Amino acid sequence: MRLSGPGVLAIAERLVQPSRSLRPGRARLVSIADRKGAAIDRAIAILWCAPHSYTGEDVLELQVHGSPVIVREVLEASFAAGARPAKPGEFTHRAFLNGKIELSAAQAVGDLIAAESRASARAALANLGGALAREVQRLRAALRGLLEELAGAIDFPDEVPDVDPQRFDAALAQIEAQLGRLRATGELGRVMREGVSVAIVGPPNAGKSSLLNALLGEERALVSEVAGTTRDTIEESIAIDGVIVRLIDTAGIRMHADRLEAAGIARTLRALDEAHIALVVLDGSLALDEPEREVLAQTSERERVLFCNKADLGDTGARELAAYAPVVGSVFAHETLAAIRTAIADAGWHGESIDLSRPHLATAAEIAAVEAALEALGLARATLAAGDPVDLCAGELQRAIAALGRVSGEQVAEEIIDGIFARFCIGK
Repeated sequence: MRLSGPGVLAIAERLVQPSRSLRPGRARLVSIADRKGAAIDRAIAILWCAPHSYTGEDVLELQVHGSPVIVREVLEASFAAGARPAKPGEFTHRAFLNGKIELSAAQAVGDLIAAESRASARAALANLGGALAREVQRLRAALRGLLEELAGAIDFPDEVPDVDPQRFDAALAQIEAQLGRLRATGELGRVMREGVSVAIVGPPNAGKSSLLNALLGEERALVSEVAGTTRDTIEESIAIDGVIVRLIDTAGIRMHADRLEAAGIARTLRALDEAHIALVVLDGSLALDEPEREVLAQTSERERVLFCNKADLGDTGARELAAYAPVVGSVFAHETLAAIRTAIADAGWHGESIDLSRPHLATAAEIAAVEAALEALGLARATLAAGDPVDLCAGELQRAIAALGRVSGEQVAEEIIDGIFARFCIGK
């Protein structure tokens, strides 16, 4: 349990016995007393004095026994001594307000808590050290240097030489390239953090449920030779290259279905619409018919992976789809499953591997801010390309600097800050 704030020392005197034994940064075995002075528990207490703590305030940490009764009584004693319950993310919020961490690092704390895979945890850890903020601050400093050079040439023309447009454009181009590389990390960062959803779709009896079971390595979905067995969606997760992939097995799509099967098909279409990738499973041993062509038409405008199953029974359908370079094989073959995993990685994150030790954009707001900065730099360079005076670029440089400030936390709206901390669990 952790308490933070200017009243911590006064609370410790009422809560901890003997309170005089507390030393900053030292663990002490103490008694925790209730409001009447009766002992509740024997616990480890550690006092951290401002500013040498996570929040930058006085902090008291109590390591109590895990009984719900003890925890409840220690909480009640803390409240009686003057504490109150922390709001979601309040400790990290105070750390940000007191300058202990940057906003991007605070965002990374939430991402680390919510991490579902090794890749997402490592990606969050990279930003937790403040790497993103430092990278953005470096780019802002470079832009401010160019803006100051421009202002000096305008304000002191007799003392400061004119700015060379070609050199100025080259400097902008270099910053623009670095921002472009940072922008490219946004989508990969999202994939690492949130994972990828894959809807397994196709006509009935093509092997969709068998494929789900094979990828999971267990009998999760009911498999039958009777077409239309799957009536509802089944969702399970696997990891591919350390990325969480959510597989959604769906009902087979066909035109002439009974009322119950039609309800399952409606859910299939909703799952398909919401998924990042459509994994289309077809019976590759048979010639394409109306159901197969219907599924192909429904998925033609989206990211998809084509899989021609049942290659051990024939390849008539697979040969018809050769132009689409489908994965051809059987759900019972290990090499086929490996090829499908590779195809999902190629479709989901283009088979690229993000350097998880490097800073990356983690939210839509950060991506939008970098895009705004890139747009401003593009307009500034267009001004130079048109042969207009260099000083006309000043407004665009100021806009780019302000946009990047929304990433580093130096210029950010209060509602964005509140939105970041609102998703934290209590006590972080």
